Amino acid sequence: MKKLFACLFFGALSQSVWALDAADQQRLAGIQQSWAHIQYEVPEDQRTAAFEKLAAQTSAFTHERQSVAEAWIWSGIVTSSWAGAQGGLGALSKVKDAKADLEKAMALDPKALQGSAYTSLGALYDRVPGWPIGFGDSDKAEQLLKVALQMNPNGIDSLYFWGDHLYRQKRYGDAKVALQKALQAAPRPGRETADAGRRKEIEALLVDVNKKLD
Repeated sequence: MKKLFACLFFGALSQSVWALDAADQQRLAGIQQSWAHIQYEVPEDQRTAAFEKLAAQTSAFTHERQSVAEAWIWSGIVTSSWAGAQGGLGALSKVKDAKADLEKAMALDPKALQGSAYTSLGALYDRVPGWPIGFGDSDKAEQLLKVALQMNPNGIDSLYFWGDHLYRQKRYGDAKVALQKALQAAPRPGRETADAGRRKEIEALLVDVNKKLD
């Protein structure tokens, strides 16, 4: 189960947040930076506890700002990350909570953070086990990831997860194109840790893609 969640949980790491007031923007930026630090810099055996603590902060954000889609997106992302760090069948309840948060965000504002709820939810559908264990569904994942890519065609995350989906579907040539484009995504100011971590994941996946193409 843990491998199914590996490298999944990412978020809208530097998208525009101009719709938020200054306090919300600062709060969101703090959550984003904490997420990137935990995901890419904290030792693996310490991530479960770290994400649990961060999840409490994102939950408070949604309770205090219930109409802010960005808060719900990040609650879903962090809860997903917590599940990924925990692993095992016990993580499935957290993944279902994350799904509900992302669906709430989409209902409030589907375009929030350049459609990142679609990217996050699509990745969940791609990687969570299917029925009867979980809600995983590769067809649903493709639908969501295509919408995410329409909203953010040059984003490092939307391109990475689309490339990963194509790889899972054994569409290796198309996957390579998407992943190479992802590596060309513009740097995101203030999101250096997240960008560096994501690029390493893209490069690692490209190695696997190229092996399939050889």
